[in-house]
Amino acid sequence: MLTKTNVQFDARLAAVCGLFCPACSVFIASHDDPARRQQLAARLNVPVEAVYCDGCRAEKRYLFCQTCKMSACATEKGLAFCGACADYPCEGLQAFQAECPHRIELWQDQERIQALGATAWFEEKLAHYACPTCETLNSAYDLSKLCLCGITRAGNPAISHPQILIPRDRK
Repeated sequence: MLTKTNVQFDARLAAVCGLFCPACSVFIASHDDPARRQQLAARLNVPVEAVYCDGCRAEKRYLFCQTCKMSACATEKGLAFCGACADYPCEGLQAFQAECPHRIELWQDQERIQALGATAWFEEKLAHYACPTCETLNSAYDLSKLCLCGITRAGNPAISHPQILIPRDRK
């Protein structure tokens, strides 16, 4: 079970754009929820093996993250995060942010990363997505307002954006 306690800061889990990998449905499916992984593969009509990710900066990345333009750009410029770029927010990042509701927090996250540093921002995001009772990390795309333990979750942007939600079986 991915929890606030057993997920530690790792630069591979902090995307250059500001996405927080441990709250990604694909990351959770890859490391904690095989049934979700199969569901996502079926929904996307791809092999189950294609639905796997160790984080945005890891060697093994999700199908759509493998060709990330922001990651390539940041690497080319020697930047850890897009918010440190003189061109921030560039047109590419703005388009990326506008494509999906769970990316609504990218600007705020870039500001927090610049103000606090990546490690402190990561700790904030762990607290944001963790159940206050059992500390399980929940995805921005989870359908239920309840954690897997049955307690109402707080701090999840998906609750404000129901169109992005997908079911997650409670155990």
